[in-house]
Amino acid sequence: MKTITIADVAKHANVSKSTVSQFLNQRFDYMSEKTKRKIEATIQELNYQPNFVARSLKQKSTFTVGVVVANILHTFSTQVIRAIEDYFHEQGFHIIVCNADDEPAKEKKYIEMLRAKQVDGIIIFPTGENRALYEKMKQDRFPIVFMDRTIEDLEISTVMLDNHAAAKLAVDRFVEQGLDRIAIVTTSIIRNISPRVERIEGYKRAIEKRGLPIREEYVKTADVDHISEVLSELYSLPEPPQAILAGNDIVLVEVLKFMKEKDIAIPEDTSVIGIDDVSFASFFTPPVTTIAQPAVEMAKQAGTILFKQIKNSEQAEQWMYRYEPTLISRHSG
Repeated sequence: MKTITIADVAKHANVSKSTVSQFLNQRFDYMSEKTKRKIEATIQELNYQPNFVARSLKQKSTFTVGVVVANILHTFSTQVIRAIEDYFHEQGFHIIVCNADDEPAKEKKYIEMLRAKQVDGIIIFPTGENRALYEKMKQDRFPIVFMDRTIEDLEISTVMLDNHAAAKLAVDRFVEQGLDRIAIVTTSIIRNISPRVERIEGYKRAIEKRGLPIREEYVKTADVDHISEVLSELYSLPEPPQAILAGNDIVLVEVLKFMKEKDIAIPEDTSVIGIDDVSFASFFTPPVTTIAQPAVEMAKQAGTILFKQIKNSEQAEQWMYRYEPTLISRHSG
């Protein structure tokens, strides 16, 4: 079967090849509705499939960007992916999503694969342990944006939450309710993953600012599989916490499961606030108070920065973009 070319479409529609090209690239500024309908009908009739490889070679772009997330199970990650896809769809780009599972070796493999596929840029939720690879991308002036996490001293364009402020919102809320035995539980900080570390720092600063003692036994970090164990440790203390700040949505789920299993009433026995709003928060019993990140705005910012780098091969003067969290008040804390 003969391969249909752009020249065949142009001849059949009685227009120039450049007009068909403009149609395929969605450049309709000087194109009449009649011409657009004619080209569209011809493409359908001839079953024309654009040759993206040829287009990439000609325009020196694959019109594709990569997104490497640390853990796709996070609500924030899925919200960001969706908003990034929306943004780049408007620019005529596709996205390739890779899930690193918070494993540096897997992240490295995916970044190398995306560069081999000649994507035009990558948005990364960095694991933090591929510094040489990040540095090489920066030296190559390869378009790259970090999302949610940062790597000290690299000054790669980064979009993330003001994590200190997020923890402070929760601590202030607890204290205003008359609670002073406040714990924080996060996933592991073994690799110094910045949001987790910053949320603990913010928690401690807020505790001190409220004139309360920092009790290290109230600060717990563990892999997800061991969250229930550290919660058991908290409730085995002579003075168990009156309130728990869950460091992210996955920890929040583990906290709520633990409390249900142990018959701990929320908020009567323990108040709970989670960082990251989750879909079930409003209809859980009781509805869960959360600290929300502006995921869509953050994703659009990351997309905008990356797109500018792709178009101009220039690094922005500003490299850190911090976004303010919002307390969504419900009944758990």
